[in-house]
Amino acid sequence: MTYHSKIKGKETDDLFRAILALQTEEECYRFFEDLCTIKELQSIAQRLQVAKLLREKKTYNEIEEITKASTATISRINKCLLYGADGYTTILSRLEDESQ
Repeated sequence: MTYHSKIKGKETDDLFRAILALQTEEECYRFFEDLCTIKELQSIAQRLQVAKLLREKKTYNEIEEITKASTATISRINKCLLYGADGYTTILSRLEDESQ
């Protein structure tokens, strides 16, 4: 089954090809520091951390305390984990496999 994204377009395709072309963590830092504001990067990193903690079955209160994310953000990420496009699930599984 082919995935049909709601955000697909030429510009998004170009962005994702650029991200896939990055080869090292340093290249990622350099590219994303140019591409995003510090606040945007911090928000993205926070969302990934929230997703990780939700998969670890932490409570909303624990996650809020650890990450300082709002309960609205935690709830949104939880909905993505339950009903989304499986992006968080895919990457968190790969990161878990790497760490073992």
